[in-house]
Amino acid sequence: MPAVDFHWEPAEVEFRGCHSAIQRKFFSLPPKGIVVTTAEIENTKWYQPTVSNLDELAAKYFGNPAVTIQVEFGALTHQGLRRSNNEDHYSVTRRYRARDVLLTNLSIDKNALRQDEAFALAVADGVGGAAFGELASMLALRTGWELTGKAFKWNFNPSKAELDEMEEAANVYMQLIHRRIQEEAAAKGGYDGMGTTLTCALTMGLDAFIVHVGDSRAYLYRAEKLYRLTRDQTLAESMVAAGIISSVEEVGKQFRNTLISCLGANMDELDVATNHVKLQHLDRLILCTDGLTDMVSEENISKILASNASPQNQCQELVDAALAGGGRDNVTVIIGAYSACSESPTASMDTIETP
Repeated sequence: MPAVDFHWEPAEVEFRGCHSAIQRKFFSLPPKGIVVTTAEIENTKWYQPTVSNLDELAAKYFGNPAVTIQVEFGALTHQGLRRSNNEDHYSVTRRYRARDVLLTNLSIDKNALRQDEAFALAVADGVGGAAFGELASMLALRTGWELTGKAFKWNFNPSKAELDEMEEAANVYMQLIHRRIQEEAAAKGGYDGMGTTLTCALTMGLDAFIVHVGDSRAYLYRAEKLYRLTRDQTLAESMVAAGIISSVEEVGKQFRNTLISCLGANMDELDVATNHVKLQHLDRLILCTDGLTDMVSEENISKILASNASPQNQCQELVDAALAGGGRDNVTVIIGAYSACSESPTASMDTIETP
């Protein structure tokens, strides 16, 4: 077969009135912040990052410097003393990725190969009646599990753009669960009005991203202080926000327990709240349903968390305190204890965003 000689020359392309972003997307122009240098050999163009944005680009594509952490979890749920069933559901999930060297002539300590880990925590408290609430909270966690099977981004860089993307993803996540519950209620018949709260935390290294609908809560315990990371989406809290009252304690229990946003339950619109927190060594992250916070004051929760007990034993102590306080509702608690095993940047107290 005779040899075929191929010859290629770059085409001259003229852009008239074309937005620079469109040029970059469709015609492979260099992204913003990239300096294009032209080599003399064969007129080859190379993309060369400027020094000022090299670290930013490195974090975007390859992740931030690794922080090795250890996490110990505890979780417990109880139907309470006055309920015949438990409408709460919870989950703690670990995701991980690893790599292994199969063949190489490099000197590599295989025992030193890192395994990246991320953890997802969730509590859901069903509303709308015994059987209805139990089904709704179960559907919330099961749907969340199905949605996040493949949707995950490991190179998380907590820049404004990344956080905006996470917030958008969290909104879509909650909206899809919301729709699933409403569809199930409509299909079954007689389940109209079933709904659930859902409070989740995703932690990657020392970054924690909180997503919240309803009146279950997320807390951070740090240096003997308890910080609330979520705001109850109740009628009482909305009255405080509107300046009608100064404290939720000024109104009755019916106002404090009336939800203005939850998944399902004939809600037309959702108020999906998010929060990003930079964790520190020895922080504890707590997720719980209102069966705990209605029965145990934040002061007493803080006292229990101040002990050196394991997260599981602290969960038991908190549930016991809720039962001792009357146990009027189902009660569920998750505690994650975070320990940094290497030098890592820490955040000041001022960086904790409280609602």
